Amino acid sequence: MEWYQLTNAAQIDSPAVIVYKDRIAENISLLKTMIDDVQRLRPHVKTNKIAEVVQLMLAEGIQKFKCATIAEAEMLGMVNAPDVLMAYQPVGPKIVRLLELVQKYPQTVYSCTVDSRDAALAISDTFSSQGRRLPVYLDLNVGMNRTGIRPGKAALELYQYLHTLPGIEPAGLHVYDGHIHDTDMAVRKEKCDAAYAPVAALAAQIADSGLPQTVIVAGGSPTFPIHAGRDAIQCSPGTFIFWDWGYGKNLPEQPFKWAALVLSRVISVIDNTHICLDLGHKSVAAENPQPRVHFLNAPAASPVSQSEEHLVLQVADATQYPVGTVFYGVPLHICPTVALYEKAYVAEKNAVVANWRIVARDRQIIV
Repeated sequence: MEWYQLTNAAQIDSPAVIVYKDRIAENISLLKTMIDDVQRLRPHVKTNKIAEVVQLMLAEGIQKFKCATIAEAEMLGMVNAPDVLMAYQPVGPKIVRLLELVQKYPQTVYSCTVDSRDAALAISDTFSSQGRRLPVYLDLNVGMNRTGIRPGKAALELYQYLHTLPGIEPAGLHVYDGHIHDTDMAVRKEKCDAAYAPVAALAAQIADSGLPQTVIVAGGSPTFPIHAGRDAIQCSPGTFIFWDWGYGKNLPEQPFKWAALVLSRVISVIDNTHICLDLGHKSVAAENPQPRVHFLNAPAASPVSQSEEHLVLQVADATQYPVGTVFYGVPLHICPTVALYEKAYVAEKNAVVANWRIVARDRQIIV
């Protein structure tokens, strides 16, 4: 029997996401071997969004985490994570919600990112009105062109400005270089080093200006091995926990195991070479071109069309896949796929033994 096959699959309605607990544990152990100090790890929880998965990391000595939403931040507070960076600039009601998190979960040290004076001032006003100071990281744009301020004079001035605000405690620099994902490791490292150079220069300028030495949180999965080789940098891979087909193909130097699959079934045999599965847009991340999932037990199957609840595949011989046949698929992109499900079924030794709520898929838990 293959590692992914379930002896009790008949009890699992489809489509479903299955997580393999032993392989998750192996991925956490592998991650720890790829860095010199576990305290330099700050995994992003956007991939898993599951409290029980975070608890597995906590049990392995990982104390720092990164997230992108208030719900993810609250999930981390619920399991007593010591240190949580929300790598997102809160605006509007999110500032108040972040304050409420700080108040509700005092055992967790929360922080966030900023890239503008207006946002920093609004955060400071909200927190100082309650006699609090929130740790804040300056978000730097090193080519992702999504959020952040370019490293340089303006960034230095903004970081200095943060020190004048009563409701903010400047904590360091945040750098996400997600635009760098070349398969060739030499090319990826060259681009990563070039993007990081102005960050290091800014950190030196901050120190030269008389301010405390900055903490630097850098990278995601593609650049994790590169930043792991730097001194003292905190690293933020996320996908490692489940891995997926995209990174498995494009990042061969990182031998993590697939630990989350989508389970689906044949719901119709169309003709001799076409079948239909119950795996539509609502069941697997649909932001990428096809193929969006690779089927471990039908690797030659190719997608023909997909709609909200259906996936039509072309196969060599449809008689091999009668109605009801279970398909096990590795998503191209696991992070948004997990967010499509309310719960994950937990597999151990080829059987589902429990289910875990994907609690942080919601925009709001309590706060």
